[in-house]
Amino acid sequence: MKVTVGGPLKLAFRPWVEGLENVPAEGPAILASNHLSFSDSFFLPAVLDRKVTFIAKAEYFTTPGVKGRLTAAFFKGVGQLPVDRSGARGAGEAAIKSGIEVLERGELFGIYPEGTRSPDGRLYRGKPGGLARVALATGAPVIPVAMIDTEKIQPPGKIVPKLMRPGIRIGKPLDFSRYQGMEHDRFVLRAVTDEVMYEIMKLSGQEYVDMYATAMKRQLAEAAKAEKEEAKAAKAALAQAEKEQAEKEKAAKEQAAKEQSD
Repeated sequence: MKVTVGGPLKLAFRPWVEGLENVPAEGPAILASNHLSFSDSFFLPAVLDRKVTFIAKAEYFTTPGVKGRLTAAFFKGVGQLPVDRSGARGAGEAAIKSGIEVLERGELFGIYPEGTRSPDGRLYRGKPGGLARVALATGAPVIPVAMIDTEKIQPPGKIVPKLMRPGIRIGKPLDFSRYQGMEHDRFVLRAVTDEVMYEIMKLSGQEYVDMYATAMKRQLAEAAKAEKEEAKAAKAALAQAEKEQAEKEKAAKEQAAKEQSD
């Protein structure tokens, strides 16, 4: 996949990279990145010599049919790991378990602390469960990563990607061994996550928003729904007004015709 996907990707978009020396040549490490685009999971592995394993919803691997099998083969090839979200604790526990297994094999584990793509290009509050718990349970260093301008390559609704140079900044590894054995302390988990997000913010230059991206997406969806309903109501009111006006004009014409005949 590095040849068939990574090679053409680098040739076409020519991503620039800073801090490659901060990724160890061997041994476990966590790559904690901001998340601007679906393509983040392709650009980052493309510029590294080592394999990076990310997590992906299990549906990408279980969809039936020819298209489903091709999708599953593609995601397996680029290092995506299926996570079943149907359990009692959902994707969180599955992601943590998967991350620990990857790191115990001495590999690189990629994770997006925001939990979802940024809805507006800003950096949102990191979720403390996955990243911090995996880091403290394994002792693996956390390497902050900033993806830059990847959201501009293929904005929502655009089919053809824009040829431009995205950037990747890789920061120095963060050591959280001082918190070893405290992976169930919520205050420690918050502190670890916030420290990582601060480093990502410095690398990316993004504006930081102290709320979860999922909450912002809900707000935006609710605002869009309310706007749609308001527009629908306004359209209905206009139609009703036009109908009433037409009825008044018709009545006036009928009255005028009647008076003329009399």
